[in-house]
Amino acid sequence: MKKVLLSIFALAAFTMTVNAQSIIDAEDGSNPNDFYQKGIVVGKRAMPYANLRESDVVWKMLVYRQIDLNENFNQFFYYPIEQGKNEQGRINLVNLLMTAAANGEFDIYEDDDMKVPQEWSKAMANLQGRQLKVRYGEEDEFGDQEVFNDTIPEDFDPATARLIKLKEYWYIDKQDSRQKVRITGLAFRFAKNILRSGESEEVSEWSFWVPMNDMRVRQVLVNANAYDEHNDVAERSYDDIFIQRYFDSYITRESNKYNREITQYLTGEDAIIESQMIEDKIFDIENDMWEY
Repeated sequence: MKKVLLSIFALAAFTMTVNAQSIIDAEDGSNPNDFYQKGIVVGKRAMPYANLRESDVVWKMLVYRQIDLNENFNQFFYYPIEQGKNEQGRINLVNLLMTAAANGEFDIYEDDDMKVPQEWSKAMANLQGRQLKVRYGEEDEFGDQEVFNDTIPEDFDPATARLIKLKEYWYIDKQDSRQKVRITGLAFRFAKNILRSGESEEVSEWSFWVPMNDMRVRQVLVNANAYDEHNDVAERSYDDIFIQRYFDSYITRESNKYNREITQYLTGEDAIIESQMIEDKIFDIENDMWEY
């Protein structure tokens, strides 16, 4: 009986010790804002894609699509707009990728085929705008002032990114007879001011291309969570968001013999209908495989 009681006391003491270790004390040097140890995201590694052989791909289709950050559903990509993590430890997608690219954590490219590498300094020079500043000279004896138009560089603002362009391939893997998708490239569209005919004009320009198939990029994405408006615990990493297709978007181009975008041959409502038709065509291909 004594041995049984001793065993029970020992088990209870061990359980209390284990539980005590999971409680964060503000005096132990941990973050006093946390009330439990967080280890799901910290140290998380991006899971490699399944091996795919060339002979396993029986159908493939190239698609370009855009994510509008003005849409309410996609705003977790855009906020917070602070350049760096905010009070809740979050960082938006553009600041996350640009910070990692500036630190040399992965390569960036000039073209969507990811064949021409681009230096970070050149990429930032392309995104930097120019402003016209009017400066007045001293008054002459007649009270007139000479006017000078000075061109000054404009600080780059990542908050001007309102569009994301994705390059992706839809394909059918004959190993499991399923249709799958792989995102290979991402670019942002930024706004900047340029000088045209002596006046400042706001234009939009696409940034460098980020190789989304690169494990270094995926490692950056997997270690940052996006905001979930329903449950803070249910936050997804940016890598999970792209894999699970948790965003709203529209197709702007499919692989075609003319190598052109939809807006080059259709406009307005016709372009919207064409985009949806391409979307339907992609999913119809998978459904048609299972018809008898």
